[in-house]
Amino acid sequence: MNFQLILFYLLAAIILFGALKTVTVKNPVHAALYLVLTFCMSAMMWMLMQAEFLGITLVVVYVGAVMVLFLFVVMMLNIDVEEMRKGFWRNAPVAAVVGVLMAVALIMILVAPATDLAAFGQMNDVPADHSNVRELGTQIYTTYLLPFELAAVLLVLGMVAAIALVHRKTFKPKYINPADQVKVDANKGRLRMVKMEAVVQRPSESEENNGEAAESDAAEGEGKA
Repeated sequence: MNFQLILFYLLAAIILFGALKTVTVKNPVHAALYLVLTFCMSAMMWMLMQAEFLGITLVVVYVGAVMVLFLFVVMMLNIDVEEMRKGFWRNAPVAAVVGVLMAVALIMILVAPATDLAAFGQMNDVPADHSNVRELGTQIYTTYLLPFELAAVLLVLGMVAAIALVHRKTFKPKYINPADQVKVDANKGRLRMVKMEAVVQRPSESEENNGEAAESDAAEGEGKA
């Protein structure tokens, strides 16, 4: 067993641990941090497979941008954690069965001798001038164009669904109708001129007496001088 294989199993164990904790922890901020750990370890796995561009992209895009946005959203929203976790343990057995079936299916595909995915073996060294970015772009926009577009649509649907789920119980949510903004007249509704009478503040009798006494004291001081 060489060092690369040991590192692969270590990274795989950390990825499984981070993914499990992401689903099971109660605090959503801790779940997002565990997901960051999973992404970082996955990026190291890509680097181990000589896919440097995918590893750097995973760190820069997901860890550096998407997960930071998730953390801001999770910390700013008033999320009732107990309300969200009411049906977790009720649906946990079904989720466990589905997860086990998917794991078994993936293992059978990887070890099947009739497929090209069985026994990856030692990775071939690529020349120094080989462009992983060009190879990846060629595969995405030719062979895997349809799955790539479907993944983009699923991401948009997930974002819309998350916004709808957060605001589904909001009482009278604040929103702005663009049609009402267009109808606004510059001379009506935006500015109102109010005419007010001038108010002159006069000193009270005590303040007048104090002022006269101060003036007389100043005059006497000047006379003595």
